[in-house]
Amino acid sequence: MSQTQGTQPFVLFDNVQKSYDGITLVVKSFNLGIDKGEFITLLGPSGSGKTTCLMMLAGFETATHGDIFLDGRSINNIPPHKRGIGMVFQNYALFPHMTVAENLAFPLEVRGFSKAEREDKVRKVLDMVQMDKFGGRRPAQLSGGQQQRIALARALVFEPSLVLMDEPLGALDKQLREHMQFEIKHLHEKLGITVVYVTHDQSEALTMSDRIAVFNDGIVQQLAKPADLYERPTNAFVAQFIGENNKLKGRVKTLTGDTALVEFADGQQAEALAVNCKGVGQPTLCSIRPERVRIGSQASLYATEGQVIELIYLGDHIRCRMSVYGDDSFIVKIPNAGDGTMLSVGQTIKVGWDKNDCRALDA
Repeated sequence: MSQTQGTQPFVLFDNVQKSYDGITLVVKSFNLGIDKGEFITLLGPSGSGKTTCLMMLAGFETATHGDIFLDGRSINNIPPHKRGIGMVFQNYALFPHMTVAENLAFPLEVRGFSKAEREDKVRKVLDMVQMDKFGGRRPAQLSGGQQQRIALARALVFEPSLVLMDEPLGALDKQLREHMQFEIKHLHEKLGITVVYVTHDQSEALTMSDRIAVFNDGIVQQLAKPADLYERPTNAFVAQFIGENNKLKGRVKTLTGDTALVEFADGQQAEALAVNCKGVGQPTLCSIRPERVRIGSQASLYATEGQVIELIYLGDHIRCRMSVYGDDSFIVKIPNAGDGTMLSVGQTIKVGWDKNDCRALDA
C-alpha cells in the first residue's frame, strides 16, 4: 500500500458525525485514513453506522459534522455524480430495459466518452469479469452471480480510483459468495484501485481486507489488519464479533506487568494477558479462541480440568462443549486427525492453553 502525495491519506474521514434527528448520533466522531490502493472493510452488526459512513463518502448522505476528503480535497459539497466514485450495491441496481452492454456504456455516456471509447471500455471490462459473451443479454436473462459480475463491471468501467461496495454479495448463495470474494480480491490486486467495502459477514471481511474497521453503536471499536483483529482483539465486543470465542467471566485478583491473575465463578484462578481490564478487584472477561485450547496429553503447562458435555462431528474437526471454571458453554475445536482420538460425554479431561492466548478484556 502506497501513501498518497504528502502526508494526507487518499480518503480521510476527519471527526465525522451523523445524526438524522439532531439528537441521536448514528455515527460518533469517526476518524479514518485510507491509503491509495488499500482494501478496507467497514464491519459491524446492523445499525452500527458502517453503511451510513459509506453513503456519506458516496455523497448520498451529508455529514452533520466534520469533513470527508478525497485525494486531498474536501468533498462535503460535491454531488455524488461528480465525485468519480464507483458503486456496487447488494441489489445490483441494473437498468432492466437495457442490455448488459448498454448498462455498462451508460456511466461512460454520462461522462462524455465517444462511441468508440465506450465500446472499447465495455469490451475490456466484460472480459475482465469473464462475461464477454453476455453483452447482448438483458439483466433478467442472467443469474444472480452473473448480474453481480455486471454490477461490478459497471463500477469499474470508467476506471475510478475509488470503488465503494455495500454488502455486494449478500444475495448470493454460500458457494458463489465465496467464489466472488476471491474474484473481487484478485481484481483489486490487479487494478490497484482503492476499495471501501461494507459487510456484516466477518469471514468475508477476514478473507478480503487489508484492514478492517469494526463498528458498534456508531463508533469504531478497533481498526487493524485481519490477523491482528482475530488474534489480538482489544475489547470484548471485537473478541466476540470476530470469529468464535470462549468468554470466561471472572474478577482480577492481581495485576503484575502485563499479567492478570483472574478468579472465576468456581473459585479457581488462572493467569491471562492483561489487555483491557480495569484493575484489581474489577470484573473482567477472559477471551480464548476454541482452536487455541489443548486437551489431554496436549494440554500446555497451564492446565485445569473440564468435563465433556457435548460432542459434534463436523468433518474437519470435532466441536466439544465442556464445563470449564463453572462455565458450561466452553468450546474446544479438536482437529480431526483421523487417529481415532475419542472422547465421551461425561468424561473429565485436562484442558490447557498458552497464557498469551487468554486475554483479560473489559467485562
